[in-house]
Amino acid sequence: MAEKKEKLFDQFPGVSYDEWRAKVETDLKGADFNKKLVWRTNEGFNVEPIYRAEDIADFKTTESLPGEYPFVRGTRTDNEWLTRQEILSEDAAEANKTAIEVIGKGVNSLGFKVAEPTEAAIAALLNGIDLEKIEINFNCCPCKAQDLAEALVKYLKANGAENKFHGSIDFNPLRKALRHGGEVPAEIAEKAKKLIETVKDVPAIRVLAVDSVMFCDGGAYIFQELGYTLAWGAQWMTALTDAGMTADAVACRIKFNKGVSSNYFMELAKFRAARMLWAQIVEKYAPASVDAAKMHVHAATSKFNQTIYDAHVNLLRSQTEAMSAALAGVDSITVVPFDTPYKTPDAFSERIARNQQFLLKEESHLDKVVDPAGGSYYVETLTLSIANEAWKLFLSVVENGGFFAEVANGNVQNAVNASCEKRHTDVARRKEILLGSNQYPNINEKAADKIETKSCHCSCGHNENAQGGLTMKRAATDFEELRLATEAAAKRPKVFMLTIGNLAMRLARAQFSTNFFGCAGYEIIDNLGFDTVQAGIDAALEKEADVIVLCSSDDEYATLAPEAFQYLNGRAEFVVAGAPACMEDLKAAGINEFIHVRCNVLDTLKSFNAKLLK
Repeated sequence: MAEKKEKLFDQFPGVSYDEWRAKVETDLKGADFNKKLVWRTNEGFNVEPIYRAEDIADFKTTESLPGEYPFVRGTRTDNEWLTRQEILSEDAAEANKTAIEVIGKGVNSLGFKVAEPTEAAIAALLNGIDLEKIEINFNCCPCKAQDLAEALVKYLKANGAENKFHGSIDFNPLRKALRHGGEVPAEIAEKAKKLIETVKDVPAIRVLAVDSVMFCDGGAYIFQELGYTLAWGAQWMTALTDAGMTADAVACRIKFNKGVSSNYFMELAKFRAARMLWAQIVEKYAPASVDAAKMHVHAATSKFNQTIYDAHVNLLRSQTEAMSAALAGVDSITVVPFDTPYKTPDAFSERIARNQQFLLKEESHLDKVVDPAGGSYYVETLTLSIANEAWKLFLSVVENGGFFAEVANGNVQNAVNASCEKRHTDVARRKEILLGSNQYPNINEKAADKIETKSCHCSCGHNENAQGGLTMKRAATDFEELRLATEAAAKRPKVFMLTIGNLAMRLARAQFSTNFFGCAGYEIIDNLGFDTVQAGIDAALEKEADVIVLCSSDDEYATLAPEAFQYLNGRAEFVVAGAPACMEDLKAAGINEFIHVRCNVLDTLKSFNAKLLK
């Protein structure tokens, strides 16, 4: 007897978008649909609360397979990305020892810093490393890239390893102008052409860097990172094809080093959009092989959102970032160790960073599926939306003379710095959340003693002497300055929660106020509640509180706040938790401090620090 299969979905009628929308608007009870459920992204487009098959019915991005032009679904037919670790030592023998050790622990891509690029140094670095199995990436001063290339080629030829080697030399002559301002070096095309000619016998080495990690770490929005990435790559193509090189010869030597932030789906879509747009750009240079249009991408997790306080949250951030990059089909990934903001990563943090990728491979099996997001109504829509905004920026850069010119006149740096400033404002207002820094802080944590990196007074990695360069200021830096100032003060301020009246409101506002003042590292004294404001203030003064926060309901503030303020009589700072309708009346009575969700948390806490830290 044939098995009977019941098709459960046939029992339910189809639901149109209009029917769904009508039901949602009913549930919203008159609230505006667009204000409540439609998200306006920093990239300049709206994200709807739901996407359906009809939304992507006309998309061309769903018609290709992984490994097929325009490579939106990946440049390969597998998802075997390389796990990369940066070797921080510049001493060749010590770096080689570390490299051999981490290779034994599963790493198959290495990043070396090279101070003096001699053949002896290259030999010492690569001693005992199987160049067929391990990708090698060199980072050096751009002025020494040619010497490094010559030394490397000599070493490879001497050892018959020209066809075994795969990796890169990070030739980035724009690094100084981007990071610190100043002029773009002259004769970039000539130097790049000479570099490519030097490595012509090593087929799998890439020597022209497009380093948008700087933009990501500098606080750029996703569409900016992608738009500038495309413009930078196109400038390499134009400059060198104009210098007489073929499109294939140039394209196969470009390596894209891209950052990846914690905006999970947007970052996943960014890499898909990047491959698609780059393939179309290279196509315009008429390469002989379609393989020339494949974007080779290395992804590094962001430093912009890393924090000093509650630093283990950095592990959660970098894990989702690495997952976005892995699902997007990048070629290699570096997970930045969680302790990077305040010290040179140690063996423990580097091991954890490696294991984060191994978890994605060995336990989550993300390397077993190619482009799992392909066909997703949401991700496919995000891919095209990000591509459209990035393409607009790309065209504007080209129209203004190209990427090199835009860096030379500071337009790129200024645009990224403006975004960074906006993001810092969003962090200050809690529109952008950094868990443990501007929301839900570990109030009693101390961090001053663990900070070893002293690049500036707040250990944010910011070069304060840079003029015209990227700010490179982490999102949490300003809040960390507050906490560090509190730690350094002779007396830690005490904040007392005067909870009274409506139980639900006083508890909610006490929790809000605890988080608010905890961001500055103040000592918080919470309470179960008081019958009178006099009893609450007496208890606060007995505890030697510096700040008393009245936590109650809006209706009760009209009488409780003036009574408490008058009884306190200036013996401590007085704050009302909330923005009650009677706020103007309370201000007229002399009460000026209110904390609520529309506050600029950072500016408010700065003003309290100025009053309380002596």
